[in-house]
Amino acid sequence: MLKDKIKVAVFVSGGGTNLQAILESERRGEIPDGEIKLVLSNNPSAYALERAKNFGVKSVCVDKSVYKTLKEREEKTIEILEENGIELIVLAGYLSILSADFTKKYENRIINVHPSLIPSFCGKGYYGLKVHEEALKYGVKVTGATVHFVNEIPDGGEIIMQKAVEILEGDTPEVLQRRVMERAEWILLPSALQKVCKKLRS
Repeated sequence: MLKDKIKVAVFVSGGGTNLQAILESERRGEIPDGEIKLVLSNNPSAYALERAKNFGVKSVCVDKSVYKTLKEREEKTIEILEENGIELIVLAGYLSILSADFTKKYENRIINVHPSLIPSFCGKGYYGLKVHEEALKYGVKVTGATVHFVNEIPDGGEIIMQKAVEILEGDTPEVLQRRVMERAEWILLPSALQKVCKKLRS
């Protein structure tokens, strides 16, 4: 007999476009083995919180100005996750590095989307536009996105799925960022989430 759907929390810091992609995908029935139960932000003004509300998903904020240290924030976060029975975490534009203790506690239960084909243009300091700036500077012809498990090494966990995106003549970092989101991140993240949920349920 299958276990109940996997209860998922999505961690966000900003606009929440990846969150939107996941929520729309869930609504279309494309994540049958998982259920988005919670959206957690470390930024009270993140537009992602508004998106969660629009989909009727519970949202919480563990505000840096209230919980001053990483230890305090993570303790509060764990408390919230346990209260809500969360079994899997998705990092969707969450701009905070998690401690080794936290990633160990949720080993193989945290996934992240990174806007390049790991191992290229990844690791500490590689996030947002910087990833695309570096790809263009280097002159690679193909980039993409990677969904991977999160461990104590930034972008160092096992790769779950990847999708390539072509770089076009005249691309700016902003244009490339948008193409990678539309053609890779927004497709990959819901698919990888479903894949991991299915495995955890079996």
